[in-house]
Amino acid sequence: MKLNKSKLKNIISGFSKKRILVVGDLILDHHIFGKAERISPEAPVPVVWANKENFSLGGAANVGLNLRALGAQVSICGVLGRDDFGKKLFSRIGKNSIKTNLIVRDNNRPTTLKTRIVANHQQVVRLDWESVEPLSLKANRSILNKIEKNIDQFDAIIVEDYGKGVINSNLVCDLVDLCKRNKKIITVDPKEEHFDYYENVTALTPNLKEAQAAVNFKIRSKKEISLLGKMIMEKLHPKALLLTLGEEGMMLFYEDKCQHIPTAALEVFDVTGAGDTVISSFTLALSCRASFKEAALIANLAAGIVVGKLGTATTSKKELFKIINEN
Repeated sequence: MKLNKSKLKNIISGFSKKRILVVGDLILDHHIFGKAERISPEAPVPVVWANKENFSLGGAANVGLNLRALGAQVSICGVLGRDDFGKKLFSRIGKNSIKTNLIVRDNNRPTTLKTRIVANHQQVVRLDWESVEPLSLKANRSILNKIEKNIDQFDAIIVEDYGKGVINSNLVCDLVDLCKRNKKIITVDPKEEHFDYYENVTALTPNLKEAQAAVNFKIRSKKEISLLGKMIMEKLHPKALLLTLGEEGMMLFYEDKCQHIPTAALEVFDVTGAGDTVISSFTLALSCRASFKEAALIANLAAGIVVGKLGTATTSKKELFKIINEN
């Protein structure tokens, strides 16, 4: 695919005018860092002397962070428990200039917390505090009512499914109908167990593992990736499918076309959070009236930047302009 530099820059320049809603599972990421120099006398596990901790935005909240870094105006819709971790996550979302008025509180669910204990630069254990039960009918109605009342405020909706109960078939079906009636873009970063939920959306952005699970088809060679994509298109009927392939780049399917986009990454240090960057930049570009091809090129460039950074990272319009000039 050839780069039309001026066209891509014009699209990216429009990011700051766009208003994006992220709907999905809100996660508070918690890291505890320390040293491990001995084994516990109580059990065959290391004793970690903790000396530092931090909290950060995870799940759908991290997608919001990616969108903000790219200049968009962002709202978040999800569920938090009425607990201390919910207060902490709510506060951090707001401090990043992400609107929180569509967040729903649920007395019967804990806020999703993922605690990673890291010693000597290695993760020792991860502790998850969460409920993966589907939302109650009351919480589901509350989310849909809030979105419907505010739908005119958004140019696009991103559905972020981490399998923590917020994204369910009824919610997605009603969201797709709502977006169609109001001519809004709706894109999905899918959870492999839930692929049947995502019919008729604007675009899907799975990775290769998720895509294979979606249609129960294990590819045996790179040549079969195009067949895999066509199977998903025929099954779910999205307008576009952007299949991420790690170091192999991306494959874009739309209409009857299939196009490979080689990776833009110069070096790969960490792929953590790259999927969040892909759907954020891809959706933003589409909301700026980019073609699927142009949006995929921008998403590929954005992903190439973040995988060259350590840890969960974001990119900016300035970095995108720089890489376009250098390409």
